[in-house]
Amino acid sequence: MEGNHEKARVRLCYLCNQRRAALKRPKTLEQICRECFYEVFEEEIHQVIVKNQLFKPGERIAIGASGGKDSTVLAYVLSELNRRHNYGLDLFLLSVDEGITGYRDDSLETVKRNELQYGLPLKIVSYKDLYGWTMDEIVKTIGLKNNCTFCGVFRRQALDRGAALLKVDKLVTGHNADDIAETVLLNILRGDIARLSRCTSITTGEDGPIPRCKPFKYTYEKEIVIYPYGYGVKFPWIFFIAYCISLLSVSYW
Repeated sequence: MEGNHEKARVRLCYLCNQRRAALKRPKTLEQICRECFYEVFEEEIHQVIVKNQLFKPGERIAIGASGGKDSTVLAYVLSELNRRHNYGLDLFLLSVDEGITGYRDDSLETVKRNELQYGLPLKIVSYKDLYGWTMDEIVKTIGLKNNCTFCGVFRRQALDRGAALLKVDKLVTGHNADDIAETVLLNILRGDIARLSRCTSITTGEDGPIPRCKPFKYTYEKEIVIYPYGYGVKFPWIFFIAYCISLLSVSYW
């Protein structure tokens, strides 16, 4: 009798109804097992790619790879989906070295490891090579005020120039649903209504030489944080600490 009661208390996966539920999805609040979580996570991204016609067979695609959680998971998932569903894409990792001592070193090592793990060619472009200055040198000249603004502009241009060097057709970034929501709120607070439609688009820059795509547009940040541990996808601990607290609201059994 005790065994039956114990069985009855076990929460089964909402999707397969066979395995024990391991977590409650932040996105849908469904109680599902780990296996089903990985399956639906990848399938949802595949559906986003297909429904929005993000890619065409034969295209060369650069993945903006910072070594952080979003771009690391994106590189892994996109390479897996490319093989599994025969997208026919040539994938490349594209990283920017801003020249910030103690900041980019660990993440670049992660990207280099990803190059070997995923079998994707890697291109690293640096501020020093592109502009003749590292970010550390720029800060010494202009001071700390507005240095993030300078870095953001330089980084965006560096990605564009790196993508041009790779002769890719599109550049994909790891911007997720949380990032887009934050951008929308910031634009509203600034009164920058003109940018609202642009910042929510899944593809931007279509009128330019290299469009940018966001396959994670509908993917929650918490689920991106959960995902790596099933497949041993690794990124530097410093990028992870800021998100540990978000996992406290994810229910586990």
